[in-house]
Amino acid sequence: MATSSSLLKPSPRMGISRKHIPHQRVCMRNNRSMVAVQAGHLELSELTAVGPLDGRYGSKVGGLKSIFSEYGLIRFRVAVECRWLQHLSTIPQVEEVPALGKDASALLDALATNFTVEDAMLVKNVERTTNHDVKAVEYVLKEKISANDELKRILEFVHFACTSEDVNNLSHALMLKEAMEGEILPVMDQVIESISSLAIENADVPMLSRTHGQTASPTTLGKEMSVFAYRLARQRKQIASIKPFGKMAGAVGNYNAHMSAYPDVDWQQEAEKFVTSLGIEWNPYVTQIEPHDYIAEMFDAVARFNTILIDFERDVWSYISLGYFKQKTIAGEVGSSTMPHKVNPIDFENGEGNLGIANATMAHMAGKLPISRWQRDLTDSTVLRNLGVGLGHSLLAYQSTLRGIGKLLVAEAPLAEDLNNSWEVLAEPIQTVMRRYAVEEPYEKLKAFTRGNTVNKESMQTFVDGIDDLPEEAKASLRQLSPATYIGNAAAQAKDIKNKIEELYADQRR
Repeated sequence: MATSSSLLKPSPRMGISRKHIPHQRVCMRNNRSMVAVQAGHLELSELTAVGPLDGRYGSKVGGLKSIFSEYGLIRFRVAVECRWLQHLSTIPQVEEVPALGKDASALLDALATNFTVEDAMLVKNVERTTNHDVKAVEYVLKEKISANDELKRILEFVHFACTSEDVNNLSHALMLKEAMEGEILPVMDQVIESISSLAIENADVPMLSRTHGQTASPTTLGKEMSVFAYRLARQRKQIASIKPFGKMAGAVGNYNAHMSAYPDVDWQQEAEKFVTSLGIEWNPYVTQIEPHDYIAEMFDAVARFNTILIDFERDVWSYISLGYFKQKTIAGEVGSSTMPHKVNPIDFENGEGNLGIANATMAHMAGKLPISRWQRDLTDSTVLRNLGVGLGHSLLAYQSTLRGIGKLLVAEAPLAEDLNNSWEVLAEPIQTVMRRYAVEEPYEKLKAFTRGNTVNKESMQTFVDGIDDLPEEAKASLRQLSPATYIGNAAAQAKDIKNKIEELYADQRR
């Protein structure tokens, strides 16, 4: 029978060198050329990775690698196992695991916080024999702590009363907690801050609105940016309010094994203490698995943030197309392989594309993970290994958006020209003032004057002068209006955006 020690020795199954791998030349023919492809082993690099998060974009999501990689998952599993053993030593009734001495505690602390990639490779080597990833963690951990006499005496309390999902669910919770707090939320904050700053800087820049693609009452560029900043901030607040949940309740959630060994311990209370000590919310009602509802909530909330950001990307893309924004040129960059003049809005396009992939992935996970047959099936296992995919593409999109915003230059001349060519938008204030003074059929008169007709400053002011029953002071006020000045309180709204966001966050920061 294999022991944990023997499992750490190199296996003949692993002794495969590159010379044993047949090298074949596979040729793909097209009309003009033969392309030779070398079959066999390829070392992982940005050129050979199957997915772009580990390949082309690997350097941009580096902070997620130590969290969501196989190494990251093993690292968190080891931490959970170490902390569980330490917790057992604090339960008086578990006399076989007495309070740990300084050296024993220090060794477990070191393993929990400094588990290396090389250590994780030991786990993968053992897993080749066990064909069980969590059991491999247990065996490697036992081997590492057996050098300490105190811990050696309690080796069989590693993974005590645990099902694999006790360790896995807490590992996943810790992974998401670390990723959200350390990587995702900070970059979301940067996006919100950048859009808020764009709003304030352009609070007074008038802009023609478009509803249904047609000219509409003017606004300011800054105010339209502030709408996105506030919408994103609302979602960011909701995302931050979603806390990871965890369980430590055994094979079906009833503490069966725990109670068979130590019936006098309040295991439900101990589980709550342990889970919350990790900074995770405790779920009192579970089966073999923590039901993953919080993951669905979290991913749905992130997807809403992303959907709003797609809306932003498309609007900015359209404003660039209209000429309202120019983009800073970067020396050496190429916009088109054939059209030298092109400066394309690639950052916003890249952002939109990655947000779509992210949302598709997270939508599947949010719809699938809360469903498990009876007390547990394995369909969640392979899905959970993709926790970082949606968040990784989200992070890429946020970075692209920030780069795009950093290149934007407001082009005030096209903005002013569009406004000056759209005097018909003043039909709204004129008919509203006419209503105030009880002028008959104000809407109908403006409709007849403007709809389908070309309207300019002179014709609009002539119309105002010809309105019967309108006081002279009202006419004088309307004559002062122009599309560029008919912006309501848009500028004030834009300038106040950061205050409004602070008010939004206030209760969460108390």
